[in-house]
Amino acid sequence: MSTPPPAGDPGGEWRRLDRKALLVTGAVTASVLAGLCLPVLLGISGGAWFGEGPRRGTALTLLLAGAALLILLAVYGEHLTWRRTRYRIGPERVELHSGVVLVTQRSLARERIRSVDLTANPLLRILDLVKVRIGTGEQSGGKESTLELNPVSRAEGERLRAELLARAARPESRSHRDGVLASVDPSWIRYAPLSFVAPALGGAAAGAVMQVSDWFGVQGEVIGWVADRFENTSVAAMIAVLALAALVAGVVGSLGLWAEMWWNHRLEREPGGTLRVRRGLLTARSVSVEERRLRGVELVEPLGVRLAGAARLDAVATGIGHDDGDAHADLKVLLPPAPRAVTSATAAQVLREPVTPTDAPLTPHPRAARTRRLRWALLSALIPLAVLTVLGLLLTPVLLTIAAGYAAAALPAAVFLALDAYRALGHAVSGGYLVTRSGTVRRATVALQRGGVIGWVIEQSVFQRRAGVLTLTATTAAGAGAYSVYDADDREGLVFAAEAVPGLLTPFLEPAPEREITS
Repeated sequence: MSTPPPAGDPGGEWRRLDRKALLVTGAVTASVLAGLCLPVLLGISGGAWFGEGPRRGTALTLLLAGAALLILLAVYGEHLTWRRTRYRIGPERVELHSGVVLVTQRSLARERIRSVDLTANPLLRILDLVKVRIGTGEQSGGKESTLELNPVSRAEGERLRAELLARAARPESRSHRDGVLASVDPSWIRYAPLSFVAPALGGAAAGAVMQVSDWFGVQGEVIGWVADRFENTSVAAMIAVLALAALVAGVVGSLGLWAEMWWNHRLEREPGGTLRVRRGLLTARSVSVEERRLRGVELVEPLGVRLAGAARLDAVATGIGHDDGDAHADLKVLLPPAPRAVTSATAAQVLREPVTPTDAPLTPHPRAARTRRLRWALLSALIPLAVLTVLGLLLTPVLLTIAAGYAAAALPAAVFLALDAYRALGHAVSGGYLVTRSGTVRRATVALQRGGVIGWVIEQSVFQRRAGVLTLTATTAAGAGAYSVYDADDREGLVFAAEAVPGLLTPFLEPAPEREITS
């Protein structure tokens, strides 16, 4: 529905949000109240119904009447908001006026708009609606500069996206044309349980069981039931079985989460130089990244995923915002964990390069970097061991047994992770890209356009100075804002920084005297 523009107001036609917003508010409010009514009834009655006859009927009548009143109030409030909200797409600005008590007037310059993202949860999809987030990717007062239209019809959302992201078409290269660059293979779901999400979801499931049982006043019965199942079992075996059950629940949860996030995933390049990611099983999402805002890519390899030969692909770009209202809206992800060869090929397509820079040979770091990682890893493992040992000597020998088991597991793991972290270190210049790699639990290889580097930060602690290494950090307006080369040789690292971005560091460099060789 549209409304005439205010008097003396030049520009396009003013429009309202879709009237189905009233249905959305009513349905959401009803579902929330439905979830609250049963716990309230059980909580008031101490876990039992209100008895037979009038008492039970009165309670149900009051609850239903109260719920109906709240739904009507919510729908009426949404109606007032709907009547007071309007937007328009002018030749130079996008404007949004909203508010009932406090009227807000916001606008974005069209030339600064970098993203138009569409999201539709299951309810919106049923009603053929979408939520549209128009953003510049800038930060203003600690908050991203965005306008949110929630909801509009799907056709209106696609129209807004096409109009606001319209760009002059770029000439196509022979090997990198527009169209689908990558699409999800359902077999990639096998990588979902290999991340740290699975154990986290398992712990969350166990906590949820205890919390819900506490709400219904049966937590003691649940604990007793579990204790009865392991009546003739040792404590260690009981803990192992419960941990395994939680892990299985986490694996199932991770599979469901992967399906929700990445089902129907497709990465496309549209005419005009826009990368578009579409994904989602229940909640459909559409995320846009302009290629002219792209400054590189990042290959992310969590430990479990890396051991399976897979990697995830993220965009390093300016103007990528954050949707605080959607926990699954990781807007920078271009490709979910996939076989490494597929990820590398997709990265080359995204960057319009014959071979991805992330596969370039890297300069290894000196042995001093390995020593530093071993030292810190062993120190991190020995501190808890020392605490357990001291407490065991002072309190109970049981802690000494736990300390011995901890040492047998933690010390080899610390050495393994330290050596793996050292092997991961590397940096290089590959064509027009600066490449750096680091990490073990989360290994990341970043290919950053050399022209996107706006500064260098050079750090060298007392211990690094003695070891002859330093840390170089390339600052940029894209992605995380800074990407580091850890513990590089101090001389080679400075030469690398000077050559990677010619002229940026040269005024601060001077020839270093020859090092004395001591026996």
